[in-house]
Amino acid sequence: MALDIVIRNASVIDGSGAPRFGADVAIAAGRIVEVGRISGPAREVIDAQGAVVSPGFIDGHTHMDAQVFWDSLGTCSCWHGVTSVVMGNCGFTLAPCRESEKDLVMRNLERAEDISPQAMAAGIRWSWEDFPQYLDAVDRLPKGINYAAYIGHSALRTYIMGERAFSEQASEADLEAMKREVRKAIRAGAIGFTTSRSFSHQTPQGQPVASRLATWDEVRQLVGVMGELGAGVFELASEDMRDHSRVPDYMGRLKALALDTGVPITLGVFSAKGLAPNYWKTLLGTIDDTVAAGGRMFGQTHTRSLNVLFSFETVTPFDRLPAWRDIRKRPLSEQEAALRDPGLRAHLIEAVKAHRPDASAGVGAEVRDANFKRIYPLDKPLPPYRSIAEIAEEQKKDPVEVVIDMALARGLKQFFLQTIANENQDEVLEMIRHPRTIPTFSDSGAHVSQIMDSSLQTHLLSYWVREQQALTLEDAVRRMTSVPAGCWGLEGRGLIREGYAADVIIFDPDRIGPQMPELAYDLPAGARRLKQKADGLLATIVNGQVLLRNNEHTGAEPGRLLRGPLAQRTRVTNAA
Repeated sequence: MALDIVIRNASVIDGSGAPRFGADVAIAAGRIVEVGRISGPAREVIDAQGAVVSPGFIDGHTHMDAQVFWDSLGTCSCWHGVTSVVMGNCGFTLAPCRESEKDLVMRNLERAEDISPQAMAAGIRWSWEDFPQYLDAVDRLPKGINYAAYIGHSALRTYIMGERAFSEQASEADLEAMKREVRKAIRAGAIGFTTSRSFSHQTPQGQPVASRLATWDEVRQLVGVMGELGAGVFELASEDMRDHSRVPDYMGRLKALALDTGVPITLGVFSAKGLAPNYWKTLLGTIDDTVAAGGRMFGQTHTRSLNVLFSFETVTPFDRLPAWRDIRKRPLSEQEAALRDPGLRAHLIEAVKAHRPDASAGVGAEVRDANFKRIYPLDKPLPPYRSIAEIAEEQKKDPVEVVIDMALARGLKQFFLQTIANENQDEVLEMIRHPRTIPTFSDSGAHVSQIMDSSLQTHLLSYWVREQQALTLEDAVRRMTSVPAGCWGLEGRGLIREGYAADVIIFDPDRIGPQMPELAYDLPAGARRLKQKADGLLATIVNGQVLLRNNEHTGAEPGRLLRGPLAQRTRVTNAA
C-alpha cells in the first residue's frame, strides 16, 4: 500500500491511557494503517523526534453551528489540538427552521450565546428547513475539522410553535410534531437532542429562550424518542439550582430519565457562588448513582475558572452606570483622553463606589457588576493571577483607579478576567479527575466577544499536567480523546490504532500552552470576536491530511460531518 504520511521517531500516547511508547505511525487513505517500525517510503515524512504524537482532541461542547458556514478552518478550536467538535448544545441550533422565520432562532442565540445576528445574516446562506437538510448543508461545506451536530430544543419549539414557543406550553399536537422532527433528525445523523432549562439563557428582550417554557414531561417525551430508536445523547443546560430545596427533586428526575429511557445524559459540572451548597458534588454523586443503577450519565467539566474577558475595547463592568454611558460610547481615543482628566476620572470612580451591585445585572457569560476580589488583570496566559483588590490594597488606591491605570498603560487594550464560576481550583481539579467527567465545554463559536475558552485543552496540558503535575500526560490525553469518542459514539476515532481515522496531533509537551488572547473584527459584517492561538503544536492531521503546520493553515480542508450511529448503520445497510 502506498503511504501518504509516515510520522517517524514518535513518542506515541495512543489515547487509551497506557504509557507512551516509541514508534512510527503510517497513514494512508485517511486512516492509520500501521503503528511500529516502518521502513517503507511515503509521500510525506514527518520527523517527530522529541515530540508527542496523540489522537486529536474532541470537544463535546461547542456552538459552531453558525460559524461553520463562514470559517472553514474551525478556529479557535483547531489551534488547540481539536480535530472534532460536537455542536448544537443547550438547545441552540439553526435547524429546524424556515428561512422566513430565521429571526426566531436568532432570537434564541443572540443574547444567550452572544452570536451576532448581523454576522449570521451576512455569513449564512440558508438552504434548509428541517434538520436532515441542515446536516446535508454542513456536509457540503468545506471544513478543516470534523463536526457532529445535535438537534436543539429551542429551534425545534419555534419551528413547530412559532411565536407561541416563547410564551406557551406545547399542546399534544405540538408535541407529536416535535417528536416526529426528533425522530427524523436522529435517523439522518443527529448525534442527539439538547435543551436548556437555565435561568442564564435569555433573549435580548429578557425573556426565557424557547426551551425554558417546556414542561419536564415535554423533555421526557422528546428524550424518549431517542430511547425508542436506541441512538442519541441527551445534553441539557441545568435548571436554576440557586434554591437548594429543589436539588433532590431535580437529581431524582435526571436519574429516572436516564434509567427509564436508556439514553445517555450529559450536562455541565461547575462550582459557583449562588448555587446550592456543593451542588457540583451532589451532581457528581447523582452521576455515580445513575451509572451504578444501570443508567448512562456523564459530566462535562472545565479546566480552569470560567471567566468573562473584558476590556475598554469591548465591555466593562461599569458600562451600565449613567456616569459612564456617554464616555463609553465615544471612540477609544476620546475615552483615553477622558480617563486622563483628573476631575472626570474622580467622578467616574465615585460613581462606581456609590453603585450598589445588582446580582441580576448580567446573565450567562455577560460581564457582571464589579467585585474586585474576582477581577484579575490578564498579564500572562496561565495562572496564578493577582486580583485587582489585592493590587489596590498594595498600591493604596481605589480598585477602579487601578483598572483605569492598567488600561491606560496599554492604550485601553488591557484584558481583565472576571471569574463567574469555578473559582476554587482545588474543586476544579477534583471535577477533572472524576472518572465520569470529560474536560470539555469550550463553548467555541459562542460568547465570542465575552469569553475565550477554546484553549481549555492546551490549558489542561500546560497548567495541570506540566506545571502542577496533577495528572499524567497519558491520562489527560485519554480524557480528551478516547473517552469523549466513546461517550458520543464517534466510532473509529480517539485512538492511535490501526484502522482508526487519522486524526492526529504532534506537539511538544514542554512548550504546549495557550498564547495571549487578542481582539479581532473578522466575523461577517465586521463583528468582533476574541481569538487565541497556542504554542507547541507542530502538526495537526485531520482524516489523513495535514491541516496545520506549526499552527499555520496548509490550505487543506479535510474535515467531515460525523453522523450519528443510527445514520451510519442505515448507510451501511443501504450500501449492502
